[in-house]
Amino acid sequence: MMLPNLKDAKKRTKNKIQIIKDDYVIPNDVKNVGINKKYHIITYGCQMNVHDSENISAILEDMKYIRTDNMDEADIIVINTCAIRENAHNKVVGMLGRIKHLRETKKDIITIFCGCMAQEESIANMIKDKYKWVDIVFGTHNIHKLPIYLSDLYKSRKQEIEVYSIEGVVYEGIPVKRDSKYKAWVNIMYGCDKFCTYCIVPYTRGKQRSRLPEDILKEVEELKKEGYMEITLLGQNVNAYGKDLDINYTMTNLLEDVAKIGIPRVRFITSHPWDFTDDMIDVIAKYDNVMPYIHLPIQSGSSRILKLMGRRYTKEEYIELFNKIKNKIPNVAISTDIIVGFPGETEEDFKDTLEVVDKLKYDLAYTFIFSKRVGTPAYNMEDNVSMEEKKERLARLNELVNKYANINNMKYKDKVVEVLIEGASEKQGYLMGYTDTMKLVNVKCDESYLGKIVNVKITDVKTWSLDGELYNE
Repeated sequence: MMLPNLKDAKKRTKNKIQIIKDDYVIPNDVKNVGINKKYHIITYGCQMNVHDSENISAILEDMKYIRTDNMDEADIIVINTCAIRENAHNKVVGMLGRIKHLRETKKDIITIFCGCMAQEESIANMIKDKYKWVDIVFGTHNIHKLPIYLSDLYKSRKQEIEVYSIEGVVYEGIPVKRDSKYKAWVNIMYGCDKFCTYCIVPYTRGKQRSRLPEDILKEVEELKKEGYMEITLLGQNVNAYGKDLDINYTMTNLLEDVAKIGIPRVRFITSHPWDFTDDMIDVIAKYDNVMPYIHLPIQSGSSRILKLMGRRYTKEEYIELFNKIKNKIPNVAISTDIIVGFPGETEEDFKDTLEVVDKLKYDLAYTFIFSKRVGTPAYNMEDNVSMEEKKERLARLNELVNKYANINNMKYKDKVVEVLIEGASEKQGYLMGYTDTMKLVNVKCDESYLGKIVNVKITDVKTWSLDGELYNE
């Protein structure tokens, strides 16, 4: 048994990151253990978690398990967790209750608890003490060892907890079972060293560490050969890619090399304003297949609050970067993240945020009330703003965000845009896809268009989506 330790997880050394390519193995006794058995994965959180679940799917299928979307049918249930906000914690605890109830009638279910919550000291101890029926617990650093943990479980029938509080390494050669035939996630780096005062990610994901360019480019080339139409380069802070490699190769170089491979659509997420260079902006503007959509979290419009958050830029510096992106990249859409009610946020600080939103007119903003995370510096900051006031501020902010989301979407009315059709729409009789600027479009067409980039004329506009029909000149 190995439990996490937040103090250890915070440590950063100058040790060179190891890149290991041969650590994924399946013990002989579990190579066929999944025959006639099914698995179900529940994923919470960011795109990185979604991609981790794709790895977990592939590992389980290597052991002959078959995926099911019905949890009640499953022989193995995996909960891949998120630690970023309290709301995610509450959902996971609720899900554990559901699974416990299911186990009353299906006693042989194997329950696996993994992801960022598993990396939290308090959560791992809670699972050990109060959820002894959870069979396997592992974190973000050792997904590839799942077959070994299953092998040990079958032998001992004892709870397996193995969570590393380390800087981390880069593992290559872990299989992936992609959720889509048309769009793919590609990890380019792991971890984060920014240590924003509210954020648990540097503790749960480890040190900032980049994959080698040749390994990333090889993966992208394979995806192109397989016919993928879109890839998204993933990292907690993609703009910092390469800083730990000592080979004079940056995110700008990687983005350009990926663009040259020729996949029709290239995206990346998430960016930190601190590392967003002019050269990177120029590359995005230069290549038509690098999509004109940037997610650029501001978190607060108050320079005073930004300093307390440890964001390392001022409101003015952010606005300058925003305007550079808008001026250099044609038709670019920019979204953001905003936290309301950070400890010590005054009404004046909040008004600064409203003024920035009013000035920059984001295409979309993901807005949240500040959520305390145990172990982060912000957890112990004095917070004298009531929850009632925070909710009221969030409502005012969302009203403004919705206004500009609608105004930006209205610009698409009666225009013809390119949409990658990727799946069924919630709107009956339609399929859905996204424009180059990440606008969700419901398109009246049949399934023969799945996986194709088509011209669509926008016929109706809503705040969060567009409707359209195929357009043939």
